[in-house]
Amino acid sequence: MSTVALSPPVEKSIERPGSLVLFLRYLRRNKGLALGVIILLALVAFTVIGLLTVNTKNAYPLSVALKKPPSWKYPFGTDFFGRDLLAAMVVGMWQTAFIGVLAGGLGTLIGVFLGFISAYFGRWIDGSIRTICQILTPIPVLLIQVVIAGSLDKRDVTIVTMALIVVLLAWMGPTLVIRAQVLTMKERQFVAVAKLSGVSDLGIIFKEILPCLLPFIAAAFVAQVFVAVFASFYLAVLGLGPLREPLLGNIIWAAQSQGAFFNGWWWWPIIPSIAMILILGSLALINMGLDELANPRVRRSE
Repeated sequence: MSTVALSPPVEKSIERPGSLVLFLRYLRRNKGLALGVIILLALVAFTVIGLLTVNTKNAYPLSVALKKPPSWKYPFGTDFFGRDLLAAMVVGMWQTAFIGVLAGGLGTLIGVFLGFISAYFGRWIDGSIRTICQILTPIPVLLIQVVIAGSLDKRDVTIVTMALIVVLLAWMGPTLVIRAQVLTMKERQFVAVAKLSGVSDLGIIFKEILPCLLPFIAAAFVAQVFVAVFASFYLAVLGLGPLREPLLGNIIWAAQSQGAFFNGWWWWPIIPSIAMILILGSLALINMGLDELANPRVRRSE
């Protein structure tokens, strides 16, 4: 009587979706974040394609015919100073993005550094940083930025100068957010195990705590970019930016000073205003989506 050897059942391995697939699935559920990303990508595509196809010299005064309404030759029209508004929009959006990323990146970097050393090492370091933030937080940031920008010679104001003015007080928000998160993280069990295993303080910060805080840091960065873009916008609208550069706020300030609406040049202020609304709206939607992604209490489950 022959015996048949029974082979053990083969277990099917379950493949976990990749990070990109999970992110795309999350975008499908989080409509606000998806809309913000789509708008931002469209603005980036407009700027990149424009820089490759449009003559950026026409973004400056006395380059084209004056006060021409939108047409095939000038899709966005021209202004009182002889600037092609399509070229001005392309250059202005690039400059606005540069100010936002530079100021937002520096503010976030400084805030993350101060937040980590304040919460992790504590004692007098935490007390000093917390006291400075508590003193500076009630100060109206707009007032300080207006005073500093107004005290500078207009010939010395550049887009880099504007970014540095914006970043002067932009580090306080990320500092307080990261400090609060590190205070909770350093009491977790995995940090205690790492300390008992002989891991150094820098190793715990960079290998244990920092990876867990990446969603919070990303949300803080987007929030700081939003604040920096908005600050550069209202400083330029007040006439405190580099007046020769075609920043979106500068275009609106020039249109207001020349009475564009009263003279029938409606396209001059309308187009940069719509662009600024799209920029700030996309950043706000992305920021809210990242806040939801970083907060497990409100995160939508898979």
